[in-house]
Amino acid sequence: MYTKAIYPGTFDPVTNGHVDIIKRACKIFDKIIVAVADNKDKNTMFSLEKRVEMMKKATKDFPKIEVKSFSSLLVDFAKKEEAKIIIRGLRAVSDFEYELQMGYANKSLDNEIDTIYLMPNLDNAFISSSVVRSILKYNGDVSHLVPKEILEDLKCI
Repeated sequence: MYTKAIYPGTFDPVTNGHVDIIKRACKIFDKIIVAVADNKDKNTMFSLEKRVEMMKKATKDFPKIEVKSFSSLLVDFAKKEEAKIIIRGLRAVSDFEYELQMGYANKSLDNEIDTIYLMPNLDNAFISSSVVRSILKYNGDVSHLVPKEILEDLKCI
């Protein structure tokens, strides 16, 4: 059976934790759409176009991955892409409450949607885009937190 999943997020910027989740998901699903959200409620450091570009660079060696942007409800995007599975990453218990709530909300909007939660490798469990952005604001070294493919993109901050 062919399985397609969506891994949504703002990815502002993509981190090694995100890539770790993508690697794990590639072992489970036939195709994964990494869906970069155009979330008007978030004040992102990088434009939508730049976040898509960085994600494409970070996943260029993953044949199962397709990177797309979306600015609709996630369940509407999933329906358009004919995907029934949403992948979400969980780093800590604090993530779980929010992600569980979102999973139930998505299920209430489309009963055919299922959410799969994956944990990153322990080495990546503390990494978040907000930690990376905070370090970048003070010109700190983030080379151990993000894919090497996007380091040049982060120097323009």
